[in-house]
Amino acid sequence: MFSLSRLIAGGCTLAFTLTLAIAEKPLGAQTPAQDTAHKKGTMPMNMPMGKTSQQKKSTSKTGKIKRPGTVKKAAVAGKKSTPGTRTNKKMESHMAMPTKVMEHHVPQQEGQMQMPDTAHHMRPDSARGGMGAMQMHPAPAKPDSMKMPGMPGMDIKPKPADSMRMAMPGMSPHTADDMMIGPVGISMERMGSGTTWIPDAVTLPSRRRMFGNWMVMAHGFVFAQYDKQTGERGDEQFGSLNWTMLMATRDLAGGRFQARTMLSLDPLTVTKRGYPLLLQTGETYKGEPLHDRQHPHDFWMELGALYQREITKSLAWSVYAAPSGEPALGPVAFMHRPSAMDNPVAPLTHHWQDATHVSFGVATAGIYSRKWQFEGSLFNGREPDDNRWDFDAIKLDSYSGRLTVNPTRHWSVTAGYGYLKSPEALRPDESMHRVTASVLHGSRLGPDGQWASAFIWGANKHSTSTGWSNGFLAESEAILNTRNTLFGRTEVVTKSAEDLVVDNPVTLRSGQVLPGFPATQKFNVGAMQLGYIRELARLRWSTIGLGAAGALNFVPTSLEQYYGSKHPTGLFVFARLRPFHSTRPRSSMNEMGMEMKHE
Repeated sequence: MFSLSRLIAGGCTLAFTLTLAIAEKPLGAQTPAQDTAHKKGTMPMNMPMGKTSQQKKSTSKTGKIKRPGTVKKAAVAGKKSTPGTRTNKKMESHMAMPTKVMEHHVPQQEGQMQMPDTAHHMRPDSARGGMGAMQMHPAPAKPDSMKMPGMPGMDIKPKPADSMRMAMPGMSPHTADDMMIGPVGISMERMGSGTTWIPDAVTLPSRRRMFGNWMVMAHGFVFAQYDKQTGERGDEQFGSLNWTMLMATRDLAGGRFQARTMLSLDPLTVTKRGYPLLLQTGETYKGEPLHDRQHPHDFWMELGALYQREITKSLAWSVYAAPSGEPALGPVAFMHRPSAMDNPVAPLTHHWQDATHVSFGVATAGIYSRKWQFEGSLFNGREPDDNRWDFDAIKLDSYSGRLTVNPTRHWSVTAGYGYLKSPEALRPDESMHRVTASVLHGSRLGPDGQWASAFIWGANKHSTSTGWSNGFLAESEAILNTRNTLFGRTEVVTKSAEDLVVDNPVTLRSGQVLPGFPATQKFNVGAMQLGYIRELARLRWSTIGLGAAGALNFVPTSLEQYYGSKHPTGLFVFARLRPFHSTRPRSSMNEMGMEMKHE
């Protein structure tokens, strides 16, 4: 049982860290910086219109500005002036439109018109009659429009912040939105855990802001939960599952550099033994294999760096190095999958699919385009030990390869293979082969929601055993609106008697002793889970939700006595804190650097 005081302390510590790391405004409210040179006094144009006789009368009183005679003739004849005429030379002297951003206001000469770089093209139907003298007046301090008195129908408004941006070379400083677009026009929001991809149509909750030339992005979740697992092997616990991730990105040497770290206080808030979860297996505690519990994450979940650079406009390469990180092998780790991000419970298939997301020693190289990515890794195949606060010995003794294809913005398909040398500390002479494949789908759901699903298969083959053991998972999460979220998961996995720790005689709570099974005997086990979250408060920078998830587990008849039932159940009741989530997806930029943000 975990004390409530340590739970509150752990949750508050991580929440405080997340608060300090993120920006001052929510993602949905962030807009690019305005040109400060024109913020206080936009210069509209007052263009008096009327008949020629009235214009002559007016100008004779004000300044006796002489109108070229060729203008009058051209107006009568209805002909267009040519660039070589005297008229255009005069007009060019009266209409000087700067093409660069004005850093300082220059005193205006009479009859000269200057327009700030934020102005849009004029509507052709807004100019009526002849053009007289142009008198400049200060504009009202209203940043949302530029109006031209005297010209009916002309009302020039700047583009909305989410419509279109041009990230041209040499423009400085970048905005956070500009920095989100990487080589070959791929948005950083496509990135999952490690170097994995997710569909472009869905997003993960994050915050970002600029610090000089660096764009800093923050992710993170905090769950404070009560966990109850029933049956002979069940247990209960108050605890907190949590993680926070920081990424610092900048342009460097013609490419894009990113430093990142991900930290977790799980060893403190759910203890080094982890939290109760029926039928879960993997890793060790005090020299014994964990069973019916999910191990905690290490404090150093990730510490690494990524560098990407274009080869051509449609092809780029990348390198990723991490003392603690994720090799190119499995699908997106469950806490980073849009289909499972609000689900606090790890899958039973974790050690068949995505358990290598914390490996102490990773080096990955890849080549990619807008549609596909091929990567290869050298990494440490040994699973983390039960000292969760330090770095394990860094090795590069295993290898893997992975191909990812994003054919459209709604789909991401991945296949990977890996050779893991000596993954289990209790069986150091045994190596393993792992094959994985996944299909991720995502789409918008109404104005404020999204729907993400994942279908994942993973298979392990130990060097001392014959045949493969398989794990299948299907999961989905639907953010219905700003208040309601549904999620669920179904999975089936083949585990050995050694995995489930029933390979030796087992003593029940009643004192009855059950015989063990041969270590290599395999059992098909599974679980079905359904959960719901109701948002309680939507703050400036985050959202707080209250949720619950129930699970129905399935064990074969031969294991019924060991678990007390063929269908033992599990229950999670939790409060969840995470950044404000914007479901607004991004598309890639074209070759001119134009970013289109879709509603």
